[in-house]
Amino acid sequence: MAETTNAAGETGTTWSTWRQALSVVRAPKSLKRTASVALIVGTAFFAMNQLESVIAGRATALLWLKAGLTYLTPMVVSNIGMLSATHQTWTARPISADQAQ
Repeated sequence: MAETTNAAGETGTTWSTWRQALSVVRAPKSLKRTASVALIVGTAFFAMNQLESVIAGRATALLWLKAGLTYLTPMVVSNIGMLSATHQTWTARPISADQAQ
């Protein structure tokens, strides 16, 4: 993993292996950000999709499972976005004529 600084002066961690990616996802700063996204987006989706059934007293085990997935999905999507933004890929340098021989 490597620490990088963007144009705004913010520092972040990049990763190049899956083990490093797990470290990035589990970092407190990352967890705080992705949990916040999951809470806000998940609550909005829950209110749109399941709240009526819960208020009417028709909540089943399946509905609560769906409610859990309603919060889990934005967390996963947020993590994927964060990982795709911080992935450090290896780039090949052109080989000079001297090195090719």
